[in-house]
Amino acid sequence: MTAMRIFTPAALCLSLVLIGGAPAIALAQTVDKASVDPASGAFTTQAQRLEKLFSELKREGNPDKARGIADQIRREWQDSGSASINLLIQWADKAIAEEKNAAALDYLDEAIRLKPDYVEGWNRRATLHFKMRNYRKSMSDINQVLAIEPRHFGALAGMAAILAQSGRDEMAMKAWEKFLDIYPTERQAQKEMGDLAEKLTGQRT
Repeated sequence: MTAMRIFTPAALCLSLVLIGGAPAIALAQTVDKASVDPASGAFTTQAQRLEKLFSELKREGNPDKARGIADQIRREWQDSGSASINLLIQWADKAIAEEKNAAALDYLDEAIRLKPDYVEGWNRRATLHFKMRNYRKSMSDINQVLAIEPRHFGALAGMAAILAQSGRDEMAMKAWEKFLDIYPTERQAQKEMGDLAEKLTGQRT
């Protein structure tokens, strides 16, 4: 627990999942398989590419350019490095679109079993649990996402939404603060945090 218009309950599901439309089955490279950075000619791993992208995301002041960087990060997260797992995710997405939630959960459970450190498997399942209003299970999966990738801004947005819904506004604020430390130009996150700040200020006066 992107692409939200993550921040309302209905939109949250989309926000945590969308990655820019690349078919999952086409992403069958090895996660840390070396690839050539065309700018430098150097070999890079997924971890190195993510470090570079997160550094750019934090520095980029233009919201549209930042959104493009965030989309690149989502595509990196999407790549499981396994054709079998990518296929399971593709089947899960199709089942979710057809509102066959039980089947989707089975596919996601299997993807997580096969590759417990695949962040997008946990994130997809967190999103589905949120859609099904299983907030406790969604939060549990979000915690797994953040244990693997603490910079997962989609998961932080999902956490903030669940905390706010349950009346834990101060904790929701902290989740948004972490989100904006990673992705400072996200306008909806700025609005959500501002609204919560106003609400908390009103409660204290």
